[in-house]
Amino acid sequence: MPEHVHLVISEPSNGPLASAVQAIKQSVSRKLIGNREHFWQERYYDFNVWSSAKRIEKVKYIHRNPVRRELVERPEDWVWSSFRNYLIGEIGTVEVESPWTEYRREKLRPPPYASLREP
Repeated sequence: MPEHVHLVISEPSNGPLASAVQAIKQSVSRKLIGNREHFWQERYYDFNVWSSAKRIEKVKYIHRNPVRRELVERPEDWVWSSFRNYLIGEIGTVEVESPWTEYRREKLRPPPYASLREP
């Protein structure tokens, strides 16, 4: 969205979510504005998702948001959306972990015995 972002992320295994969000914010700020200005709001809204149905609901909301806001006519037209990745596995502007991403990763991973081969 022009003035905010939506993220669906998992709790990090090696630290609190707040630290992960802080790292994301710092990285983006440095790339976009350096150390000159304040870019992010101090707080973020989070919502814990405990079921597959709720995750799907939230992802659908995110995908439909640019259409509701009349920024595009169809979800797939929003360049920053993960919609096309979820739909057809297209790699977009933002990398998304989805069933398609997992499929590509598994297909590209060498077999476990590949490192044992002689040159």
